[in-house]
Amino acid sequence: MNVELAEEYILSQLRTQLPPILYYHGVHHTLDVTQAAMALATAEGITNKTELQLLRTAALYHDTGFLRTYNGHEAEGCALVHEVLPAFDYTPNQIGAICEMIMATRLPQDPHSHLAEILCDADLDYLGRSDFESIAETLFREFQARQLVTADEDAWNRSQEQFLSQHHYWTTTAVAWREAPKQARLAEIRTKISENQ
Repeated sequence: MNVELAEEYILSQLRTQLPPILYYHGVHHTLDVTQAAMALATAEGITNKTELQLLRTAALYHDTGFLRTYNGHEAEGCALVHEVLPAFDYTPNQIGAICEMIMATRLPQDPHSHLAEILCDADLDYLGRSDFESIAETLFREFQARQLVTADEDAWNRSQEQFLSQHHYWTTTAVAWREAPKQARLAEIRTKISENQ
């Protein structure tokens, strides 16, 4: 596996080819998820070099389907992985493991391995971070630009409340790091909703 070249290739594609209205799902999100995945892997005791390389590649490629489509981007990302990664010396089994992790991030999340749990938690790491509001705002703008939500802030708060109340982290580390702050965000959103009634 030539992870470095695979990373260099896909970051170049994401930087130059992603639609500009992906305010949330831009290359910054990919880099954020990759950093979170590697931090979680360390804390979760993942030391196997191959596993770490597979996780890093899955994180870097998890939203590459947005290069082709918005809905169903995970499946498109897997198709892209199958097309691109053999040139970087990834085996069919390695590509299969990467696709399994990418598909686990599709909502509702459904991971079937420890590495997939780590990637799922990394993908939504921001839900329990101090930068939650600024990142959620980019998602709201992206959904507005794609006409997936109305400009109604109360309706957005209600959808955020529903999402946060149904979401759960999969790894012990993410629960320890992010669950309490996520619950605090949820309480703040519920307060906003009740104030607007």
